[in-house]
Amino acid sequence: MAGAGSLASTLGRNEVRIYDAGYRPPLGATVEEAQLPQRLGRLGYERVHRRPDRPGEYFWGRELFWVYQHELSTRPARLVGWRLNSGRVSSWIDGGSGEPRERKAPIDLEAELLGTTFRERRAQTRWIAFDSLPEHVWRPLLAIEDNRFLEHMGVDGRAVARALLANVKKGGVAQGGSTITQQLIKMRDLTPKRSLGRKASEALRALALEAEFSKEEILEGYLNLVYYGHYDGAHVYGIDAAARTFYSLSVADLDLSRAAALAALVQAPNRLSPIRNPEALAGRYSRVLDRLEELEWADTAEVDRARRQGLPQARPSTPVLEPAPHFRAWVGERIGISADERPGGIVIETTLDAHLQSLAEAAVESGLQRLRRSHPGLRNRPLSAGLIALDATNGRVLAHVGGDPRRPDEFDRVRSSRRQPGSTVKPLVALEALGPCGAQPRLFSSRRVLDKPLTLPLPDGDAWAPQNADRLFRGAVTVRRTLVESLNVPTVRLARHCGFEATAKRLRRAGLDLPEAVQPAFVLGAIETSALKLATAYSLFPNRGRVTRPRPVARVRGNRRVAGGEGSRRAASAGAAWLVRDLLARPDGKTWGKTGTSSGRRDAWYAGGSGRLVAVVWVGLDDDRSLGAGGATAAEPIWREFVVTAAPTLPAWDPPQPRSIVEHWVDTESGLRLKRERSGSESFHFDRSARPPIRRLWRRRSPLAPID
Repeated sequence: MAGAGSLASTLGRNEVRIYDAGYRPPLGATVEEAQLPQRLGRLGYERVHRRPDRPGEYFWGRELFWVYQHELSTRPARLVGWRLNSGRVSSWIDGGSGEPRERKAPIDLEAELLGTTFRERRAQTRWIAFDSLPEHVWRPLLAIEDNRFLEHMGVDGRAVARALLANVKKGGVAQGGSTITQQLIKMRDLTPKRSLGRKASEALRALALEAEFSKEEILEGYLNLVYYGHYDGAHVYGIDAAARTFYSLSVADLDLSRAAALAALVQAPNRLSPIRNPEALAGRYSRVLDRLEELEWADTAEVDRARRQGLPQARPSTPVLEPAPHFRAWVGERIGISADERPGGIVIETTLDAHLQSLAEAAVESGLQRLRRSHPGLRNRPLSAGLIALDATNGRVLAHVGGDPRRPDEFDRVRSSRRQPGSTVKPLVALEALGPCGAQPRLFSSRRVLDKPLTLPLPDGDAWAPQNADRLFRGAVTVRRTLVESLNVPTVRLARHCGFEATAKRLRRAGLDLPEAVQPAFVLGAIETSALKLATAYSLFPNRGRVTRPRPVARVRGNRRVAGGEGSRRAASAGAAWLVRDLLARPDGKTWGKTGTSSGRRDAWYAGGSGRLVAVVWVGLDDDRSLGAGGATAAEPIWREFVVTAAPTLPAWDPPQPRSIVEHWVDTESGLRLKRERSGSESFHFDRSARPPIRRLWRRRSPLAPID
């Protein structure tokens, strides 16, 4: 048989295959940072302590990392690897019989199958190679479904004759006489409607399939695609998922009795469910054992033992669903496929990183569990979360968690939920202040702003008096302190100084939706947006002021074209974006971000990034009641757990400091620039076109008046 199956790579007209982006370990990263062992483990590779000599093995040494890659439809199996220098990937190498040879082309790990449907809930399954299956696992299926499979050429004349006779007696189509090959054709290519015309088409296709592929390949395809029923909200396809779902075992651990039970199940998977209707299955199970004995395909003593023990009791496990359900639904929408439409055979290569997706789901799950433990009042409430991660440089969607992974539903809290973002909009307000600042001269991060009571008249005649979170006032504070400490009143003053309309325009350029007539409270996050839109807006900070369009789909093979593609637009100057990101830097020096908490503590947010990664986390209650926790408590721990692990797996990216950015010392009392560090001074970054006047000993200048 040809490896993981050339038939496995052949696309049927009723099939959908959604893959992740694969992974290219970046040069300069360590093996641990790239998380290569974990990624290879997900793909079914086994670590060996020698140079690999067969597909599916890898070796991790001090100076070399070898991978014997599986055969794909686009290339043969091959031995490739990376040379390590002080533990870091330094170059790509080819294997062979001799010494490693340097290669120019980079090495990608094969893509991981995310799913085979856009919206249907299916149990996740692995493609099982036929040569890894014990004979007693597949013999029962042939015994009951097609005992002449190894002899016929795709169509069994004897079975067809028996079926015709039965149909004549019944006066209709009562029996099909389909071979395993014909059933595989029906599963992959034809509609399930029973008709003589379809049967003729099936027969011709079956003959063609048998001419192209071996019996082992055909049986492998059938075992991996056949439907085994529905359990706990998930459809179960393939013998791997069936063994794990109904018996909590791997395929290799199935004994004859359990293999016979699964073979019996295929005829009517839901009617003969071993969980809901074992009595009905028991009769079919006995028939499978009888056929094995009649055909002499199993040891008589073993069959007798299975018969005495009776139908093995099911030991069901909650199915592990195909990952990223909300992302897959988005992919279907992007390429224009509705929930009920047959796609006509299509392979989608997405931008998602399946390993990072698993890290994101784990971070959300553990974060919500932690929150329920620390806030007992949330334990029986509809608590949920959303996480979206983008590559800011190209818009690739790297991870997308649309809700609590332990309580899956169809509602996507990343794209569909619109909530108040709270203080996460403040960096965008600062972007306007440190950029054009409306019709006013540009401000700078050392400029002081008054933090004292403020009352603003509203168009409806009312008045608004914003308050800081702690209800305290600090006198005059710098723009930097305003953003770092998330002070409300100085933020409102900054927006008023630059102009509320100019500030609103800046937020719109970044991608947030604002009404035409804005109320001043929008600068504190009193608007509604989605996690996806907020992440899109934040992509401008590491991307030199350009907002990058999110891109879930990389390539489509089939009969579809993707709606939209990669693109970006200028939303701010590179200098202003760099200055704000610098103000958002976290103590570790590698990450940056901003918390957000909406009014009434209904929504908790954290938005930020590291390198080229931008991620946004939202936590809240689906009934829109008060969460009782802020962004720092509810959202930031999830964000930190994900980003700290995920960012090092990506190629290094540190936006260069624009040439216009300079550093100066500033006198804290006067706000004037100094030539060098002095007592009572602080260091700030400035754009050359917007910096405070210099203080000179021979020429006294008045202190800069705070913004009111």
